[in-house]
Amino acid sequence: MPRLQLSELEALVTRALGAAGAHADMARTTARALISAEAQGLASHGLSRLPQYVAHLRNGRANGAAIPTVVRGRGGAVLVDAQRGLAFGACAFAIEEAIRRAREHGVSFAAVTNSHHFGVAADHLRPVGAARMVGLAFGNSPSAMPVAGGKRALLGTNPIAAVFPRRDGAPLVIDLSLSEVARGKVMVAAREGKPIPPGWALDREGRPTTDAKAALEGSMLAMGGAKGATLALVVELLVTALTGAALGFEASSFFVEEGNVPKLGQAFVVIDPEALAGGDVYFERVETLVAAMLEDADVRLPGARRDALGQRAAREGIDVAPALYEQLTGLAAS
Repeated sequence: MPRLQLSELEALVTRALGAAGAHADMARTTARALISAEAQGLASHGLSRLPQYVAHLRNGRANGAAIPTVVRGRGGAVLVDAQRGLAFGACAFAIEEAIRRAREHGVSFAAVTNSHHFGVAADHLRPVGAARMVGLAFGNSPSAMPVAGGKRALLGTNPIAAVFPRRDGAPLVIDLSLSEVARGKVMVAAREGKPIPPGWALDREGRPTTDAKAALEGSMLAMGGAKGATLALVVELLVTALTGAALGFEASSFFVEEGNVPKLGQAFVVIDPEALAGGDVYFERVETLVAAMLEDADVRLPGARRDALGQRAAREGIDVAPALYEQLTGLAAS
């Protein structure tokens, strides 16, 4: 199994995206996001997504020439149009705006419309933590889950993420999909011909299934049943009704090459602790809670495992399955 350093992988993935029509900044930003996910052990949002992105660029489902722009803004609120491009550059642009506006106004809400798959939600918030601010992230995706009491898939798995900086330690990074598991994990199982555990998904007839391919044709089960489905509804409304983005059931699946332009939405909230109780109070409260949490030996702080894996990958590189490596090199050479 080949092992590649992160810089080698970045160059490879950047070439593949560029060959498919992404401009240089889009290709580089997207490559870094995919490799960061892979390095953190999140294969469902890592290199396995590259063939999907390449196909969408080639088939017109993503605009490789897109330059994100601010289309509306007032005070702490700003709307960024991703111009139907891959999401990562537009989200980075929105986060920069959100941090700047939070410094001025104490809090900001930066939304993105006409967007695409935005990968690991929490990774967009890392600059917020570095700026010593609190951040929240939300995004919708093509329909994969029914609403509470429903049978048809109407909502996406609609992740929520948060970052809480600490005084000295690494930030607390919280990231969760509102389905029982991220749909990307089902995609990986389907590609590898492996079953999925009971309780993850339903087939197209609404029956429980352990067949990953049948699950991709059916729907995911919400985390926590009706409560998780209703929270997914909250996210759906936040990132569409306020932005004009497509609802999940209006977007073709990410897992097919042909289909419409997703035009999905993302939203980021950034809060400056200095605007409220103040930085000293904020950090004291966070550290008091962290210390109480760590009194139990088995507690692992959110984000710690991902950070450790990422640091290890930066030192040692990433093992890439031979079939995937062959696919990556083929895309980069095409």
